Amino acid sequence: MKDIKFTSVQVGDRLPELCIDITAKLITGAAIASRDYQNVHHDQDTARDLGSPNIFMNILTTNGFVGRYVTDWAGPSGILKKVSIRLGAPNYPGDAMVMSGEVVGKNDTDQSVELNVTGKNAIGDHVKGNVVVLLR
Repeated sequence: MKDIKFTSVQVGDRLPELCIDITAKLITGAAIASRDYQNVHHDQDTARDLGSPNIFMNILTTNGFVGRYVTDWAGPSGILKKVSIRLGAPNYPGDAMVMSGEVVGKNDTDQSVELNVTGKNAIGDHVKGNVVVLLR
């Protein structure tokens, strides 16, 4: 994997899209891996009893995907400095989340790049976030 260099990035640059298939196995496995045992992330009947059409992805998994998306783009030398996200439409099994991003700022002092990141599914925006990544 190639590192993105600070000098090669311009405000307005768009990151390549990343499509993530959302499966029950992904939702359940990631919830367990992050020690989130809330039943709406693994028990379909309970999720439905609480008004959801199905189990849904937890925020820790979403945050991980945002970080992965940015570091996959930045390369091995990219260092996440800040990740701030807001959840919207739930990620349900059988859907896909398409991640996209745009460079919205550069800081010459520490060679950081500010990105706006969005993850969309069939319902709408699952996640919107602001990420700062150090590039060398």
